[in-house]
Amino acid sequence: MLDIHHIRENTESVIQGLRKKYFARAADIIEELLAIDQQRRATQLQLDNTASALNTQSQQIGQLIQQGKAQAAEVAKAKTSALKVALKDLTQTLQAHERALHQQLSILPNLPTSAVPEGDSASDNVVVYQSGEVAKSDATLRPHWELTQQYNLVDFALGNKITGAGFPVYRGLGARLQRALINFCLDEARKAGYEEIQPPILVNEASAYGTGQLPDKEGQMYQLKEESLYLIPTAEVSVTNMYRDVMLAANEFPIKHVAYTPCFRREAGSWGSHVRGLNRLHQFDKVEIVQVQVPEKAEQALEEMCSYVRLLLEQLALPYRVVNLCGGDLGFSAAMTYDMEVWAAGQQRWLEVSSVSTFAAYQARRMQLRYKDAQGKRHFPHTLNGSALALPRIVVALLESHQTSDGIRIPAALQPYTGFEVIK
Repeated sequence: MLDIHHIRENTESVIQGLRKKYFARAADIIEELLAIDQQRRATQLQLDNTASALNTQSQQIGQLIQQGKAQAAEVAKAKTSALKVALKDLTQTLQAHERALHQQLSILPNLPTSAVPEGDSASDNVVVYQSGEVAKSDATLRPHWELTQQYNLVDFALGNKITGAGFPVYRGLGARLQRALINFCLDEARKAGYEEIQPPILVNEASAYGTGQLPDKEGQMYQLKEESLYLIPTAEVSVTNMYRDVMLAANEFPIKHVAYTPCFRREAGSWGSHVRGLNRLHQFDKVEIVQVQVPEKAEQALEEMCSYVRLLLEQLALPYRVVNLCGGDLGFSAAMTYDMEVWAAGQQRWLEVSSVSTFAAYQARRMQLRYKDAQGKRHFPHTLNGSALALPRIVVALLESHQTSDGIRIPAALQPYTGFEVIK
């Protein structure tokens, strides 16, 4: 959530930031918000003045009674009663303004940093790094949906029978490869100083609101309406909300967590080769890294997390590139995002396997997560997270990029986890 004081004092720059994200009616909504804020502050002033007058009048009643001025005391009591009614009305009006202000702030996305490129779609994203050459198309390269069928690794038809499209069944060496990737990613994260967490995969509305999934992505989440619970789209929601309504101490930073969870997303896309097979699913496995950091070290933390994900991709011997997302392609809560994309040789296209993002104080403010500095002053920390890694597309890239005439070669770093060197 954005800070109303910042909006009030930097109105034009806030509007420009919202426009950079292509947020509709940015200027109109900010104008409406500031009008509500003005009404709220005016009501607060009236309430404070009325409360002060009530306090003064109450003191006068006692003095008048002590002085034997009964008639004057009765007049003062009548004024006190009127002030109490006014105070009650003003309190209700103030609460209404505060609810309206909170609702208006809730629909505003985070502001992009100055490092975010201009642009309205993925075509305007900026490639900041690419690792080496990528395999060009030839007659021997096949897409993963053919390879998974040939080697009996993933059964899409069976998943469709059990649940529906977008819920694949991994079997045999495919299931072992998936489990190997989970353990590899978790072990590497622990080596990098991340504490492993096994969080719930169902969250309540407060948690979904805290990280910005509500109200922005309500239609993309599976909901248990009877319980008002949501299946998580990413472990970010569960792990970050561990710190909702928490006051941290300055010596607790950096906070670093890693979690493996299944993830669920309703909007998996339309039919076509770009969403075929494992490219886009309703249920998928992911290992997520989360950091909570003091503001002055958050930019460095973002770069470190980006470098960490790159190291994973290098260990898996996958061609990849790093992309700085433009304003129009940036997520609702994100202030800046690096996407890591791997080359799927069989499809001859790049696939996103990780998004590493900083949210500045946006999520912390929504969650009321704060910390005290060495002088005892309270601040909102910055939150960051990243996929490390989203596994279906990693499986895609491993199959398509490591396919040979003798089978699918397993990278050396993964072999201790798979127990086999090649899928034949």
